[in-house]
Amino acid sequence: MQIPMPLKNKLAKALDINSIRLDFPILSQKVNDLPLVYLDNAATTQKPIKVINRITEYLSFQNSTVRRGAYSLSEKSTALFNEARQKVAKFINAKQNSEIVFTKGCTEAINLIANSYGGSVFKPNDEIIITAMEHHANIVPWQLICEKTQAKLKIAPINELGELNLIELEKLINPKTRFLSLCHISNVLGTINPLKKIIDLAHKHKIPVLIDGSQAAPHELIDVQDLDCDFYAFSGHKVYATTGIGVLYGKLKHLEQMPPYQAGGDMIEKVSFEKTTYAAPPSKFEAGTPPIMEVIALGEALDYITNLGLENIKAYEHSLLKYAENQLAKLVPEVTIIGQATEKASLISFVIDSIHPHDIGTILDQEFGVAVRVGHHCAQPLMNILKVPATARASFAFYNTKEEIDILIKGLKRVIEIFKY
Repeated sequence: MQIPMPLKNKLAKALDINSIRLDFPILSQKVNDLPLVYLDNAATTQKPIKVINRITEYLSFQNSTVRRGAYSLSEKSTALFNEARQKVAKFINAKQNSEIVFTKGCTEAINLIANSYGGSVFKPNDEIIITAMEHHANIVPWQLICEKTQAKLKIAPINELGELNLIELEKLINPKTRFLSLCHISNVLGTINPLKKIIDLAHKHKIPVLIDGSQAAPHELIDVQDLDCDFYAFSGHKVYATTGIGVLYGKLKHLEQMPPYQAGGDMIEKVSFEKTTYAAPPSKFEAGTPPIMEVIALGEALDYITNLGLENIKAYEHSLLKYAENQLAKLVPEVTIIGQATEKASLISFVIDSIHPHDIGTILDQEFGVAVRVGHHCAQPLMNILKVPATARASFAFYNTKEEIDILIKGLKRVIEIFKY
């Protein structure tokens, strides 16, 4: 049975947050006999009723494999699958649908590029540049391909505010530089990188650029044509869809030249025991039965946030960020915010003197119902640079409220009270 859709009348510019919250069933539950305050949106977002219902509808009435089925159910499923690819292309303003490759997530997308592009292009002593603020998913794949090709990994540093040092980045570029990969937004610092400047700089030296857009896709208007990036990747579960689905955008000229990443059904043109020829992109990179349900749910999720308006989402989330920063400032010196970039997304990492982040997270959960992320956030090299073993992180979505931030602050005061006095 489908969960009933609440009636809504969303304003053109100001978001109706109370109405929006009704779209997310999980937000109405209690944890530890307390109303859930979910502030871990940078890790994964919650799912609206429209996405939940779309999954139920597909599994109940449309479930079938795509493409080669010569029957009505398969034709319907194929049409929905293709429509979702078109929605993704429109969401990031790709020039054509064939530039959109479906993957298991952003991590697989980066691995695909590292192995398929990098594995066919990189030579011994070539150099790949990443930044000091990268997630492990944008570090380890490049380390592995460097081991295979004997290329070298170079790290662009950050300044004391947690911003990328563009002067030092430019100094790293030399005739041996073959690739640049960096995040759009840091999942620890919240820093929004100036992509246009960076991509223009790289392209002056004919260096391709991949953008890890995991933290940006839910919050920022993305225009890959305007950015002129060569590759852009993000995960479905961070844009209110399910896990197990991701997007890789690639300029068609690159996708056409790259060898397959995996082999199997559907990525072929013709197979014989002597030789196999491969399908054109994106099929060349989508071996096997695709995640059909997840792709269709992703399309529905993108429809949902597009209907709200990315400009409206960004403006509201920015107001939450500023409110949270102002409230946390009242807890100084006990609380220290990690990352003070001028351009920030709606997440805050922080530490409290002499209190382990795991203790912070546990008390917030058990006594206040607040869910925050604690740990190194899959960014251990960055933690080493910051000289902290871990942080607590509160990350906001358009369904969060200032009242929830007040509960977070109340919880942090309690943490300080328990451990300091």
